[in-house]
Amino acid sequence: MEGVSSHLLRVENVLSKESDRKTASAELCYSVIHQYFETLNAGDFQTTARLFIAQGKLYPPFEGAIVGQEAIAAYLEKEAKGITALAQESIAEAAETDDTQVKVTGTVQTSLFTVNASWHFVLNSQTEIVSVRLQLLAGLGELLSLKR
Repeated sequence: MEGVSSHLLRVENVLSKESDRKTASAELCYSVIHQYFETLNAGDFQTTARLFIAQGKLYPPFEGAIVGQEAIAAYLEKEAKGITALAQESIAEAAETDDTQVKVTGTVQTSLFTVNASWHFVLNSQTEIVSVRLQLLAGLGELLSLKR
């Protein structure tokens, strides 16, 4: 019986270490996501873009993917000046790969409007951003009035 107890204790320790590893990984992901919002709101778009992998993808509303750090920085420089992105809640989502998926909800504020939004982050095992998909959470009429 003692062998079973010690085996269960070893299994519990392994599971505990795996849980600790996942918790540490999630904390690193949240740190990177915090940096994303902090640098974006500060207008430091080069630093924001460097949080992505070399061929990272930004999926803004109404447009196709912006691919690569340089293209992301240029896009943000052109389109994100004067915008404040406020994260209010985040939830880690299950992923079928080693990547971590995090959904963040909040608001996007400009001088003209405030709209609810969600950001869908995919981060790799090195806690680099693979992709971010921004969705504006508004009715069709509201979205059409926002589109240029």
